[in-house]
Amino acid sequence: MIEIKDKQILMDGKACMILSGEIHYFRLKREEWQDRIDKLKAAGCNTVASYVPWLCHEPRDGEVDLHGQTRPELDLAAFIDLCQQNDLYFIVRPGPFIMAEMKNEGLPHWLYTKHPEIVPVGWDSRPAPTRTIDYLAPSFLQEAHHWYSHVMGVIAPRLHTRDGNIIAVQLDNEVGMLAWVSNSPDLTDNLLADFADWLCQHYEPDTLKARYPFALDNAQLRNDELRSPREEFAAALLHDLGYYMRERFARYIATLRSYAEEFGVSGVPFVVNIHGTDAGRGHTFPIGISQLYESYTQDAGYLSGSDHYLGELRIQNFQDLYLMNAFMDATNRPEQPLTSVEFECGSGDYGDSNGSRHDPATTSFKARMSVAQGNRLLNYYLFCGGRNYHLSEPVNDGNNRIAFTGERHGFAAPVNPEGKLSYSYWPLVNVNKVFSAVADKLAIMHEEHDPLAFGFIPDYYMTEYRYPSSASMNEIAKNLEANRGAGSWEALARSMLLAGYRFGALDIQHRPLDPQTTPLLVLPSAKYMAGPLQHTLVDYLHASGNLLLYGEVPLFDMEGKPDNTLAEALGLTPAGERHASGTYFLALSTEGWLAPHAEVSTHYAQFLHASRGEILLKAATTGEACGFDIQLGAGRAVIISGAYPSDISLFRTILEKLGARAGLVHDREDDGLFMTTSATESGERLLHILNLDGFEKEFHISEHGQPLFEGRSLHMRGREGVMLPLNLSLGDMRIAYSTAELIATSMQSIQVRLTQPQDIIAFAGPRNVVPGHDYAVEQHGALQLVISRKPAVLDDQLTIHFE
Repeated sequence: MIEIKDKQILMDGKACMILSGEIHYFRLKREEWQDRIDKLKAAGCNTVASYVPWLCHEPRDGEVDLHGQTRPELDLAAFIDLCQQNDLYFIVRPGPFIMAEMKNEGLPHWLYTKHPEIVPVGWDSRPAPTRTIDYLAPSFLQEAHHWYSHVMGVIAPRLHTRDGNIIAVQLDNEVGMLAWVSNSPDLTDNLLADFADWLCQHYEPDTLKARYPFALDNAQLRNDELRSPREEFAAALLHDLGYYMRERFARYIATLRSYAEEFGVSGVPFVVNIHGTDAGRGHTFPIGISQLYESYTQDAGYLSGSDHYLGELRIQNFQDLYLMNAFMDATNRPEQPLTSVEFECGSGDYGDSNGSRHDPATTSFKARMSVAQGNRLLNYYLFCGGRNYHLSEPVNDGNNRIAFTGERHGFAAPVNPEGKLSYSYWPLVNVNKVFSAVADKLAIMHEEHDPLAFGFIPDYYMTEYRYPSSASMNEIAKNLEANRGAGSWEALARSMLLAGYRFGALDIQHRPLDPQTTPLLVLPSAKYMAGPLQHTLVDYLHASGNLLLYGEVPLFDMEGKPDNTLAEALGLTPAGERHASGTYFLALSTEGWLAPHAEVSTHYAQFLHASRGEILLKAATTGEACGFDIQLGAGRAVIISGAYPSDISLFRTILEKLGARAGLVHDREDDGLFMTTSATESGERLLHILNLDGFEKEFHISEHGQPLFEGRSLHMRGREGVMLPLNLSLGDMRIAYSTAELIATSMQSIQVRLTQPQDIIAFAGPRNVVPGHDYAVEQHGALQLVISRKPAVLDDQLTIHFE
C-alpha cells in the first residue's frame, strides 16, 4: 500500500525517497532497454518514469497497440515488467497530453480531424496558436475514456498494490500551460456555455447583470461578447475567467481519475504536475500553481509535482527554486509532500547546437536544495535520450516523425541517444550516493525555519488570460507582474537567503494568518489586493503580527475598484509615484533607524503621506516618502513602497527590528553561500550548504550564537554543495558532527566523501573506531574524533571501520 501522510511517501508503512529517471521506451530499440536501465541503476536511481504517448500507441483510430505488435518498442507492458525484474519502481505518465516535444503534444492526429469542435478559438475568435483542445469537450472526454480503457488495462495489473512496481500515475501533463504561454484561453462554444452556467451559480441575477450587461442565455451574443470583451466588464472577466478555469481544470483532473479508477487503478497516488518556468527563471512558475492548486488539493490521493527548467543555479536565480518549492508547499494539503516529476538534468544543450553547457554542479545544486526543503521524489528529466521514429502515415509536416526535434531526441541528457555517458552523468551519480546513504532520514525530515514566513497570494498569478485590447486587464496584469516576482524575488528573497534566513511560505489567501504561528510575514504587494485580504492583514497587525510589506501599498481591489483598507488603517494616503527614465535618475535615501545606507538608484517608487509612524525611505532630491515604520494595534509594519534593490544588511536590519533573527550565520564577508537545515522529529539533523560562486571560501558557522563544528572553519571549493550530519544516528552509533558527507553505511563501517583539507567526523556510542592508515582517532571527552590524513582535493573517499 502507498500512503501520502505527514508530508511523506509511505510504501508498505515505510517512508521512502524516490530517485527516478525518465526513460522513453518508445524512443529506444527494445534491445537497448536493458542497457539504459543498467545505467539508471548505476546512477543510484530506484525508479523509472515514462510518458505513454497516445499518438504512438493509437496512430489510427481504433487500432491500439500497447504490446508491440506493430513496433517492438511499443510494448509498454514488457518495459514495465523489465523494470520490475531489475528491482525498480515505475511512475507511469499516460496523458492524454504528454508534451515531450511530441507532435500534437502526444495526441493522435486523427483526433483533431474527427472532432474539430474540440479545437479552441481564443480572443476575437482567433484560432488557437497551439495544439491545445477543450479539455471538457464531450467528444474529447469520450476519446480519452477510450484511451484510458486500454492503457489502464496495462497499468492496473502492475500496480504496487498488486505486487507490481507502479507506484504513481500522472493524470495528463501541464494542464493549462498551452493557453497560458499563448494568452489564448480555450473559448469554445462548449466552454462558454459552461462558463455562463458557472457565473449563474456564483452570482445573484442582479449582480450578474451588472457585471455582464448582455444576455448570457443568448449563445451567439454571449460568445461574441466574451471573446471580445468590452472595457466596462473586462476586469470582471479577468477575475471570473481565472476562477472558473481553476475549477474547470480540477473537474478535468477528477474526470480522468474517475476513468483510471473505473479501469482498476487505485491505491497509488495520482500526480498533477505544475509548469511555469520561463527563460531559466522561476518568476512565472506560480502561474502554474495558481492554475492547478484546486486540481491537486481537491481530494486525498493526489501529489503535486514540479516541472521546472532553471538552467544553472547561481547567485542570480537560486532564490527562484527556493520560492518555487516554498509556494508549492504553501498550497499543498497538510499530508502532501513536495515532489518533482520533471527535474531538469543534463547539459542544457537542448538544441544540439553546442549553444549551452551547464556547469557540472548544476543538477547536484538543484537536487540538494530541493531535498533540503522536503522533496521526497525527484524524477530526473530527461535521464536518457532516444530517437523519434517516422509516423506510419506521413503527415507532410517537414519531417513526418513523432516529434519535432528531428531524429535524435534528448541530446542534452546524461545518457545520450546512442547510450554514451555525458559529463553530467557523474555528478548525478555522486549526489544520488549522498541521498541514498541517508535516504531513511531524508524521507522523514523537514526543513527548519526561522520565525517568519514569505507571503503567497495565488490570485496575484491569475494573469494568464488577458484580452490584448483591454486597457484595464493589461494595467492590472502589468502591475501584478511588476510586484509579485522580479522585484520581490530579486530583492527580498535573495537578501533573506543570503543573510541566512530559513523560511517557508504561507498562502495568506486560504490559510489562517495567526501571529502565534507566523510572528512575522514578509509580503510582496501590488497596487491591487482583494478587500477581504486587506482586512486580514489589518486584523493580523492588530493581533500583534509583524509585517514587512514590499512593493506597493494596495489602493484597489483585484478588479480595479478603489479599496484602501490597509492604507487607511496604517494612516497612509497616496502622494504620487515616480519612474526613472533616460533623463530622470530616481534615487532613494534611508532615514531614521534604517540610516545610514548609501543612496541607491531605482526605477520606481510609490510615495505616500503618513499621519503617524517613522519615515525610513525618501526620494533623494524631493523628500517624498516611500518607506515607513508604523505601529498598528499590538503589531508593527515596515513598508517599502518602492523597488529597493537587494541589500543584505538593510533587509537584515529590518527583519531584526521586526523580531526575526537568522538562526544560521557565517562570517564570510563576501556572500554567495546558501545554508539551511533539515531535521527529524527526534532531533537528527543535516546541514545543507551551497557555495554559489566559482571560487573557494573559508568561513565559520554559528547557530543561535553557538559555533558549529566546535568552532572549526569550513573550506568549500567553488560551485560545491555539502550535506553534513549533525546528531545523526547510525544504529548504536551517533555522528555528533562531520565535515564529510556520508555516502554509504553498514553496521561495520561507513564511507564518507571528504570535503576539507582535513576532515573531522565526531562519533559518540558504545563501539570504538578501528584506527586506519588514512585517518587518526583521538578521544575528545565523550566523542571519538576521526581526523582524515588526506586532503579532499587529492582523494575524497574514506572508509571508517568500527570494532
